[in-house]
Amino acid sequence: MRRFSWFNATALTFGFAFLYLPMLILIIYSFNESRLVTVWAGFSTKWYGELWQNEAFLDAAWVTIKVAFWSSTLATVLGTMAAYIMVRAGRFRGRGLFSGMIYAPLVMPEVITGLSLLLFFIAIGLDRGVVTIVLAHTTFAMCYVSVVVTSRLVSFDQSLEEAALDLGCTPFDAFRSVTLPIILPAVISGWLLAFTLSLDDLVIASFTSGPSSTTLPIKIFSAVRLGVTPEINALSTIMILLVTLGVITASLISRRSALKAREDERKAMGG
Repeated sequence: MRRFSWFNATALTFGFAFLYLPMLILIIYSFNESRLVTVWAGFSTKWYGELWQNEAFLDAAWVTIKVAFWSSTLATVLGTMAAYIMVRAGRFRGRGLFSGMIYAPLVMPEVITGLSLLLFFIAIGLDRGVVTIVLAHTTFAMCYVSVVVTSRLVSFDQSLEEAALDLGCTPFDAFRSVTLPIILPAVISGWLLAFTLSLDDLVIASFTSGPSSTTLPIKIFSAVRLGVTPEINALSTIMILLVTLGVITASLISRRSALKAREDERKAMGG
């Protein structure tokens, strides 16, 4: 067994410092009394109060949450359907084209995707707003959901579905009662991934957003171009806190599920 050498420890320390030290500095300066983000003038939480009174940031955050929810939901439904067809339909005419169209956004530059969607919305006369951002985010997030769900369907035991069909279930009932509960963790993971991608997107939203549908990444980018303000530090700190709480919660739920599965397996073996 290889030892954990000083070189590995040094590389790991520098790696974590490179990733998390800027976040730590940002969090510290979000409690800075001074408006100058590089000059420490004492501890204060007033910028969090200023943030909650900033209507522009609050409106952008609400638009972002709405867009992320609806786009991730649509992407999950469409991506799951696409994954099911890719795995269960076998070989059919146009399968290569169908697969390429699903996975193209994975390798397509976001600038090209955003520009093509902008031209498409202009061609059909659809005004840019929340709807166009939702459609755009659904387009590129669907492929990620499809990849996640496909990986679960490939390892799925089809004999369970066949048993349900033999017992009188219709194909839809077999999918709803047998397949969906088993692949549900992958579906939820795909939804969370699509939700995160939508929250973080800047390039595609810049092409497809309208005057009254500014998302939070666009708002932050526009504000940073004029200089970093303490409100942005406070907002970033809140986002880091929410992400941290989400990761901790997911880890606890996963650990609890694993312990419950082991306990059920132990009881089954004991019985």
